[in-house]
Amino acid sequence: MAYKTDVVGVEPPPVEDMVTGSIKDIPPDEEGNLHKTLKDRHLSMIAMGGALGTGLLIGTGSALAQTGPGGILIDYSIIGVIVFMVMAALGEMTSFSPMSRGFGGYATRFVDPALGFATRYAYFFKYLLTTPNQLSAIALIIEYWTGDRVNPAVWITIALIAILVINFISVKAFGEFEFWLSSFKIIVMTGAIILLLVLALGGGANLQRTGFRYWNNPGAFAEYKLKGSVGRFVGVWSTMVQAVYAYGGTELVAVTVAEAQNPRLAMARAVKLTFFRIVIFYILSVLFLGMVVPYNSPELAFAAGSTTSAAASPFVVAIKLAKIGGLDHVINACLLIFVLSAATSDYYIATRTIYNIAADGNAPKILTRTNNRGIPIFAMIIPTAFCLLAYMSTSSGAKVVFTYLTSMVSTFGMLTWISILVTHIYFSRAVKLQQVPANLFAYRAPLREWGSLVGLLILCLLTLTKGFGVFLIEFDYKNFILQYIGLPVYLICLFGYKFYYRSGRVKAFEADLVTGVSMEPIEITRARRKAEMEESIATKPAFIRVCKKYLALCF
Repeated sequence: MAYKTDVVGVEPPPVEDMVTGSIKDIPPDEEGNLHKTLKDRHLSMIAMGGALGTGLLIGTGSALAQTGPGGILIDYSIIGVIVFMVMAALGEMTSFSPMSRGFGGYATRFVDPALGFATRYAYFFKYLLTTPNQLSAIALIIEYWTGDRVNPAVWITIALIAILVINFISVKAFGEFEFWLSSFKIIVMTGAIILLLVLALGGGANLQRTGFRYWNNPGAFAEYKLKGSVGRFVGVWSTMVQAVYAYGGTELVAVTVAEAQNPRLAMARAVKLTFFRIVIFYILSVLFLGMVVPYNSPELAFAAGSTTSAAASPFVVAIKLAKIGGLDHVINACLLIFVLSAATSDYYIATRTIYNIAADGNAPKILTRTNNRGIPIFAMIIPTAFCLLAYMSTSSGAKVVFTYLTSMVSTFGMLTWISILVTHIYFSRAVKLQQVPANLFAYRAPLREWGSLVGLLILCLLTLTKGFGVFLIEFDYKNFILQYIGLPVYLICLFGYKFYYRSGRVKAFEADLVTGVSMEPIEITRARRKAEMEESIATKPAFIRVCKKYLALCF
């Protein structure tokens, strides 16, 4: 061993495991149940486009109506920085020691088993609620065409059947489905961003150059619940929840890495792509949307005084205001595909999360059973049952149900990010104390533990204060429960496990930095992987070789 194994307190793995970096954290009776059929391109594309869904396409509509173009730009920029810190922390740990247990596995290994337990269940609860939220969004998108003439339950049922079929076929089929849909989403989103810029510069059918006109009238910041500057501040701070929801799912690539063929290099590459996705698809999108869509437009479904045919997405509203005939329907159809893709990914994450929980002995063991295609069929039962929450849209309305579920999903999402950052801080201390060589890391967080500490403080403040709007004017107990229900659930899981099992904190010098870690320097690993890819491509036809070459340059 190249670093201090005498203080780690564990036996080093066999030489062959040290070289290949194979994952040995799965018990023998379960090892191999999940098929490792996701390729590097699957993970890279899932990282780029997998989370481009409801939060960005529809959540920006409610955020724009609530806080205005200036507020939404501030919110998405702040949360974007935090998300990159989370992904950098996660990328450093995951590429160093890929694990099939997800975020909770790292928390158990480096911090405390109680934190691992709470993290797993917080993430599981998040995705139990995210999938029905996506289904409600699908109904909301289709309402642009059908209005109130068709019951939303029809569209929810069709989408739910499609999600189940895609997830039930095989992991490889899921990877291919997400790869091509994510590719499609990236192309369409890039085109939509360019179109928004063209519209802002006067390229629409109405030939109106809006520029920053809507930043002056109706204004850069909307008043929320209160008048004046206080109301504008309340709008900005309370809309952070929508920004958190929009970025939610960014971390899902770390869950799919358990079924990747080359997790060490694939995760490092995926995290690097995250930075570009944040800047291009989130920051530029909300900037240009604020230039072409006023926050009080009646064409926006979430704005006050919206019409019955209002669009759920501000992207569709932008095209409609520019009077480009027919294109609004094309974009709405693309958004429908986007949300279906996001719902498929969310359902996948929910099943894999409960599978990992059960594999650790913290849920019924039957949930670890898989079929011959590596699909955890029993783990699919609980997420499927929770998808029925989407049918509340038939009575309360898709817009209301979407808003309610967004609040709860955002809470569990922030608690998961908090756990990741705490884990990374402990991991960084252990790495320093045990003097782990730098050449064993495929990726290092730019600011190390200091970036995680800053992100942790901001997230804790936001988690505690994100629902303060319920106390203004008149106490709204329903919204209060929705905003904060995740916090006591998380704390009960954390302290309940700690008191019941008497678990203790993992000391830095005892942290396991050996199991599943490749002792091969990263330079050698990259060179070997490059040679393998070149050898594989050389056997392909000339046309395929050219396509792969230029696709690699793009992605």
